[in-house]
Amino acid sequence: MLQRVFVDANVLCSRTLRDWTCLLRLRTDGMFQLHTTEDVLAETVRTLRRKHPTLPGGAVTRLRAAVLGAVDELVEDFDATVAYGGPDPDDRHVHAAAEACRAHVLLTDDRGFASDDAANDEVYRSDDFFVLVDDSAPAAVRDVVRQQTRYWASRPDEKRRGLADALRDAGCPAFAARVESHLRVLAGGERPAPERIR
Repeated sequence: MLQRVFVDANVLCSRTLRDWTCLLRLRTDGMFQLHTTEDVLAETVRTLRRKHPTLPGGAVTRLRAAVLGAVDELVEDFDATVAYGGPDPDDRHVHAAAEACRAHVLLTDDRGFASDDAANDEVYRSDDFFVLVDDSAPAAVRDVVRQQTRYWASRPDEKRRGLADALRDAGCPAFAARVESHLRVLAGGERPAPERIR
């Protein structure tokens, strides 16, 4: 069954998490859809601007366009008065929008959310969600690993990062270990695991 995944701003603010989320969506067509809102995009831009005040305007425009290119639905309307039991009232809009789009998964690294906060959606941290995708579609994940490896190899030395290290730095240690396994397979050091049936 196609899973509807609502993506929170803290996932989109991290280049590593954003890239993996969007690339996995594109590589696993038919496995899950991505949904978000203008509110989440605005929060993403505001956070990025605060973290990187000298970022050129064009970079923000390109980032927003890239996210919109990977997202299946920009939820335009939702009832922000729905019941919400989370500790942070600023997260009410995320919960309300996830409910409005009938999300199966709320993808957030915000520790303030718990599965019992959400009526129709299950809360996943990025690390758990990426591992779940790898459990279901390891060949697709390996394709993204290959694509990411080529991209980072083409970057100047001072901008290169190891894929697994970047994932660990972004709070995804379990998925980083999976990526290291895929890298060994791609280097010819291991046999690939058989594809699992979704």
